[in-house]
Amino acid sequence: MKKRNIIIIVAIVLILIAGIVIGNLNRKDDIEGDSLKIVTSFYPIYIMTLNITNGAENIEVSNMAENYVGCIHDYTLTTTDLKKFENADIFVQNGYDMEQFSQKIIDSYPDVKMVDSSTKITDFVQDGEEVNPHFWTSIDNYILQVEAITEGLKELDSSNSDLFEQNKNICVQKLQELKSSYEEFNFEGNSVVSLNESFSYLFKFIGVNETLIETDHEQSSLSAETVRGVIEEVKETGIQAIVIGQNDDDQNANLIASETGAKVYRLNDAMSGDGSLDSYINTMKENLEILKTMF
Repeated sequence: MKKRNIIIIVAIVLILIAGIVIGNLNRKDDIEGDSLKIVTSFYPIYIMTLNITNGAENIEVSNMAENYVGCIHDYTLTTTDLKKFENADIFVQNGYDMEQFSQKIIDSYPDVKMVDSSTKITDFVQDGEEVNPHFWTSIDNYILQVEAITEGLKELDSSNSDLFEQNKNICVQKLQELKSSYEEFNFEGNSVVSLNESFSYLFKFIGVNETLIETDHEQSSLSAETVRGVIEEVKETGIQAIVIGQNDDDQNANLIASETGAKVYRLNDAMSGDGSLDSYINTMKENLEILKTMF
C-alpha cells in the first residue's frame, strides 16, 4: 500500500515538473500573462514601441536610457540601466551595433527576448564596411522600423497581435502623411556640409548631397587641418548650408561659416523629446520648416 502511494506521489510530481517545463518552453515563443514588461534601448525606439503598444493594458514600456541622453552609440551601461532588465520580458533595440552593449544584456539576462528594429532596412549609408545606424531620420526607414518591431512583438505576444497591427497601421498612416508633406518640396540636387552623421539618412531621403564631417559633436573633435579642408571645399563648391545637431557644439560650424559665408542650421535628430506619441512626427515637421529656409 505504501509502495503504491509512493508511486502515485512520484507520478504527480513528474506531471507537475512536466507542466512547468512545457510552460517555460511555450514562453520562449509566446510571452503572455498578466503583465508584459518591455524595455527599449533609447528614445527613437521608445517612441516607436509606445505607438505600437498604445492601449494594451497588460504592457509596460520603459526606456533604458533617459529621454534626454541622445545617441547611445558609445553608451556605457550603468547599474541602474541593468536593473531595468531584472523583470523585463522583451528588449527592443535599434540594431546594427548602435547598442554595442547588447551582448552584455543577453549574457546577464538570457531569458529576455530581443526585438531588432533594423531587420527590414536595406538601403544603408556606409563608410567602408561600417554602417551608419541612424536609420530613423529617413521617414521611409522609420516606417520599416515600426513594421519590424510590430512583427517582433506579435510573435512574442499573440494575445495583443490585433492591437499591435491596428496601432501600426495608424502610425504608418501618420508617417505617410508626414512623408507627403516633405514631397511637396523639391530639395534634390542641393548640397550641405554636415557635422552630424545622424542626418545622413534624412539627406538621402530628400535627395540632398551631403559632405559629412564626422565629429563627436564637440568643438575639440576637429583638427585645425580638417577645418581648413572643409573651408576650402565649401569655398570651391559654393555650399551655403552647414548642418549641426540641436545640441551640438557650434564653434567649428561658426568658424567655417565666418570664412565662407555659409549659414549654420540646427536640425533635430529626434533622439530626445517630450515622450508623446507624436514626438517624432512633430520633430520632423520642425525640421521640414528649417529645410525650407535652407535652400
